[in-house]
Amino acid sequence: MHTRVESDSIGSMEIPSDAYYGVQALRAKQNFHITGLRMNDEFINSLAEIKKAAAATNRDTGNLDRKIAEAIVCACDEIIAGKWHDQFIVDPIQGGAGTSANMNANEVIANRAVELLHGVRGDYSLVHPNDHVNMSQSTNDVFPTAAKLTVLKLMPKITAQLDRLRKALNKKGIEFDGIVKMGRTQLQDAVPIRLGQSFHAYASVVDRDVRRLEKAEKEMQTVNMGGTAVGTAINVSPGYLESITENIRRLSGIKVEQACDLIDATQNLDGFVAVSGALKTCAVNLSKMANDLRLLSSGPKAGIAEINLPAKQNGSSIMPGKVNPVIPEVVTQVAFNIIGNDVAVTMAAEAGQMELNAFEPVLFYNLFESLTTLENAVGTFVDNCVSGITANESRCRELLGQSVGIATALCPYIGYKKSAEIAKQALRTGRQVEEIALEDGLLTKQSLDSILNPNTMTQPRM
Repeated sequence: MHTRVESDSIGSMEIPSDAYYGVQALRAKQNFHITGLRMNDEFINSLAEIKKAAAATNRDTGNLDRKIAEAIVCACDEIIAGKWHDQFIVDPIQGGAGTSANMNANEVIANRAVELLHGVRGDYSLVHPNDHVNMSQSTNDVFPTAAKLTVLKLMPKITAQLDRLRKALNKKGIEFDGIVKMGRTQLQDAVPIRLGQSFHAYASVVDRDVRRLEKAEKEMQTVNMGGTAVGTAINVSPGYLESITENIRRLSGIKVEQACDLIDATQNLDGFVAVSGALKTCAVNLSKMANDLRLLSSGPKAGIAEINLPAKQNGSSIMPGKVNPVIPEVVTQVAFNIIGNDVAVTMAAEAGQMELNAFEPVLFYNLFESLTTLENAVGTFVDNCVSGITANESRCRELLGQSVGIATALCPYIGYKKSAEIAKQALRTGRQVEEIALEDGLLTKQSLDSILNPNTMTQPRM
């Protein structure tokens, strides 16, 4: 393998001659064998978008040679188009507050720009990773801004999937509206409810999750670009400071604005905590829903079996014919993971000291995973579960008829104590509530037919 030699403040290293990354990225790769993964592709694109905007801004202020700036812009465009992502070799969980990730981007962009200027990779006299690609920047404003751009790219994908879920649930709510079943509280028989009402309630919580996520998303629109090391804009020209955020907005198409207080925006990560918290809340709601569907479909012969979930794969290596609720199960597992990620995000944000948080890498890694897995989980939930749910109307009717929960409706007419006596007698003897109440002469048959009509129990009395 042909190599080239590059040096940094630590010393010299041999780099594969065909590599676009350089000494700092390779040193980081050797230091951080953590996840075995590479950085999120959208995050890599976001880094390139920032470098592109910075080069254009420095060109316009007269601080960067036009030919160098154009080569940097072209290299960034290639990365944004999906090229050279394999050259981003630094593990997403890394020490140094993201410096390794930033330098990985600087080196790849510099070496590709060198090539575009007909030079040889590693000849940083043409385009230098620090002096040219990183001009007017610090890891401390580039890294968190790239993370915010990434969240703003990923979040709409989640809300789009959640909107699909909301529509699918509402559709089932309409389809099942005429089916009355026994409602359950604490897993015990309660009072009648329509199956459609249950699904409409699921749609309502999803709608609330979307609004919560959209609110949290707005916290990502304020960035600290131009603040450089600690938010004081050291090494930044007035023209750059004034224009960089606008150029990022123009070139990325993502609505961002420069923070009023760059020092605050550099050291505090509470906006990311808000996003993670909204994702966690959504995951909790989805898992609760998934658990309900597993219970309602349990059986199919010895359980509740009021609904049927689409059969997706064999459920056992030993039990023939067994089909498991694998889609709700995976949704709940994703929820567990997102809840754990939220703890990591919270602790990483809390652990920052003074003017910079050193733990941004693990925060962003976990947050991006939550964003990606939630989008995928909701997608499979809609396509492979919710859209194909069917109702067992006869089973709903059977269980409703066996329950004594309808005795609750008698309370306003004969009082709680007498209603409880009837319910206990019905449980003990297996007789119908209506039969016992009629036998006791408490109410007429006409009144009982009206009071104990399950449909009338599922909505407010007029």
